[in-house]
Amino acid sequence: MPAADSPAASGPRPGIADRLSRLVQLPTVSAELETRGNAPFEGLESLLRELYPLVHEHLAFEKITEFGLLYRWTGSGGPGAGSANEPVILMAHYDVVPVDETDAWTYPPFDGTVAGGHVWGRGTLDDKGELVLILDAVENLLAAGFTPARDVYLSFGGNEETFGDAARTIASTLKGRGIRPWLVLDEGGAVTDAPLPFIPLVTAVVGVAEKGALTVRLDARGEPGHASAPPRETATTRLALAVRRINRHGFRPHFPRAARTMFRVFRENTTGRPRAIVSALLAVPPLTARLFARLAGDAGAMVRTTVAVTMLDGGTAANVLPSQASATLNIRIAVGETVAGSVARIRHLIRGLDITVTVLEGDDPSPESSTENAQFALIRDAVGVAYPEAVTAPYVQMSATDGRHFHRFSPATYRFAPLMMTGVQRASIHGVDEHVSIDSLERGERFYAALLRSLPA
Repeated sequence: MPAADSPAASGPRPGIADRLSRLVQLPTVSAELETRGNAPFEGLESLLRELYPLVHEHLAFEKITEFGLLYRWTGSGGPGAGSANEPVILMAHYDVVPVDETDAWTYPPFDGTVAGGHVWGRGTLDDKGELVLILDAVENLLAAGFTPARDVYLSFGGNEETFGDAARTIASTLKGRGIRPWLVLDEGGAVTDAPLPFIPLVTAVVGVAEKGALTVRLDARGEPGHASAPPRETATTRLALAVRRINRHGFRPHFPRAARTMFRVFRENTTGRPRAIVSALLAVPPLTARLFARLAGDAGAMVRTTVAVTMLDGGTAANVLPSQASATLNIRIAVGETVAGSVARIRHLIRGLDITVTVLEGDDPSPESSTENAQFALIRDAVGVAYPEAVTAPYVQMSATDGRHFHRFSPATYRFAPLMMTGVQRASIHGVDEHVSIDSLERGERFYAALLRSLPA
């Protein structure tokens, strides 16, 4: 391994954009395994060995399930050190969501085009970009002769987008070995120049908790027959009424602790009208929660359990009354609530409509990790190295991440990707024209390098 003063240790390797581009070119679409096969996933694993030779030379590697890649970087205390049972877990996933072929992308989604100071393609933000940041940082530190103060695990899953078992099995495997991570850091928040429309403040938003995820199916049955003589109610009309009730009445809002802490950070770092608005919102949390609940997007999702009707099914022909109709609901459960309570609320809202409620899958929300500990301070300090213009604030992660599997037994679990994302870029995640700036990739590598260098023994 090169000494710390060797040319290899002078700084990060060039070409981080090209490395991400090559990973994007492998269509690791976990939802399309039956049609694409495993070749893209196997190709990615081989490509990682090519792109990161020092990682594969010096870190122990273990494959857990078909899609879980786990690396262990032994800390300076050696295999027998006490910190081996309190390691750091850095996470990312390498699978991506499908692309609708009818969507108009500026550059083909799996070409990994590098243009205009950006890398374009599916997975650049979610989540191959973060995978590259982590591996680049570790490769560069290895080249500099660096050893972390405590064990570091790199946990990469290949089926996060399909709620697969790779990360869950990695987490349960480490727990079974008596390992209780000191810090877990997965994807989630990012660096933004406007965390809320009225807050013009460059902010690194770090997820300290994660909403629960629940999938429910509503089934209505009715008498089939000719559509020319419909009864007053059919399976479809009862189902439509159920969906309308749920959308209209929904779940009661509340202002979570993480949101209050985030608003305090905004108040401390703004002046004038933005500061006045934040101060007014903090003064009356219940009213603020009700106000935000009326808004769409992140603001509304911050303060309540949300319900999205994502699938509808029913009927066999245009002139036949359907004997059955169904709706699939994607529910994101607010911190402090539960799967059981959410199902009970759905049943209450549609009582009397003769509709069956079936729970397809569900995870309770995670607890909230502290913002007053050494782990959060470590993240905040690393943000200061990579994005000195940014403040760091906590928030509640709206979508599901693999980190939730660790949060059950590791209290210091956080969700943050050290990438600058504009509103347009955030909208491109799971959408069209996903892209990341090369400057952001270089800053993100500096974030992970700073974090690893600062780990306490």
